[in-house]
Amino acid sequence: MSRRAVFVCCDGLGRNWIGPQATPVLHDLQSRSLWCPEHAAVFPSVTRVSAASVTTGCHPARHGLHGNRMGLLEDGRIVVRDVGAPDFREHMRRATGRTLLVPALSERVAEAGDCIVMSNVSPGAAFFVDPDAHGYVYHRSGSHGPGGEPLEALAVTHDAAGDWAMTERFCREVLEERKPAIAFTWLCDPDHTLHGVPLGSPAHQESLAGAERCVREIVRTVERLRAAGEEILLVVGSDHGQETIGAAISIEGWLADHRLWRQLEAGDIAVAGQGTAALLYATDRGRTALLGVLDAMRAEPWADGVLTGDDLGRYGFAAEGGVVAAVNMARRPEANRYGVPGKRWVAAEGDKPVPVGSGQHGGWGADETRPFLMVNDGRTVGTLQRPTSLVDIAPTLIGHLSLPLTGFDGTPIRA
Repeated sequence: MSRRAVFVCCDGLGRNWIGPQATPVLHDLQSRSLWCPEHAAVFPSVTRVSAASVTTGCHPARHGLHGNRMGLLEDGRIVVRDVGAPDFREHMRRATGRTLLVPALSERVAEAGDCIVMSNVSPGAAFFVDPDAHGYVYHRSGSHGPGGEPLEALAVTHDAAGDWAMTERFCREVLEERKPAIAFTWLCDPDHTLHGVPLGSPAHQESLAGAERCVREIVRTVERLRAAGEEILLVVGSDHGQETIGAAISIEGWLADHRLWRQLEAGDIAVAGQGTAALLYATDRGRTALLGVLDAMRAEPWADGVLTGDDLGRYGFAAEGGVVAAVNMARRPEANRYGVPGKRWVAAEGDKPVPVGSGQHGGWGADETRPFLMVNDGRTVGTLQRPTSLVDIAPTLIGHLSLPLTGFDGTPIRA
């Protein structure tokens, strides 16, 4: 009997929201699964990096995708680009000669039954699950098959209604009809909603209910297929949590005020904001000047931590590709109007409006780095007695398929 694995990601659903009132469907599934109570995000705690870490089983230091925004060396200057854009992979290939540095799940299972991805998040996050087109990715901005064969775009909206439409197609077409070795779906909510509303608000609660509706349908489909004799591993989790935006700071403006405006204009220094964190880039020409102001940056009330060199390694991040430092934005303890504690500074991105009071993530704050994870094989129930992280998901899926467990940073999750 062939085995299959299914992964479902509820984007932005922090572990602190799993419970009988807020998420009854997930709470029930937790009681029937192997629960991972110490599950951790990667840094930066953003969706595009998370997608790369989930599909490769490796930290950013190994797979090479830096953040939601990433600096690329183009014509001798650092250009910060949005990884979420549909054409980012082409810019990355031109600048570096490749996409990810290690194989994605689609490459690992290409000869063992295919990998099919349906995703309703940003194009970049969707395509970096399978950046080199070894399998199938379906997204509203466009879709591809093996070898990059163009396929019809996923006809869904970027909201809860789109998540539900995608889930219906995922259950019918992917799980019941095509039956790939790995089936992978990524819901946009609650993350999409939370970027415009307060944590704990009625809109937040509604977004949780929408995600749960999708999870319930997938669980029901998997259980029907199991009853018919199929051996399916179901892994349900999230990529990060959320924290509240309290205030914003332009790090570029701060650097300019510290006499680095010429280097910023020349592209010798650049800032890639990650929400509640930022990556600071420099060419060889700008490196010394940037390092010279970091002690002053550490003293600012909006900077919780400024890491350089080997210190980045303990967050699974490498100082490579021009990255000189990572900044985690500071947190204030006060609660929002719905009683959710903690307000964070964020790194402003040019003239883009900052929705103060809404959700955000990207750094190494407590709530944003506590995603949830449950592994359901239809038999095993309990609590895993070790820490886990996003990099353990790929080896768990691959291990279930009895494929080689080589080249991962993570390890398989077993009872």
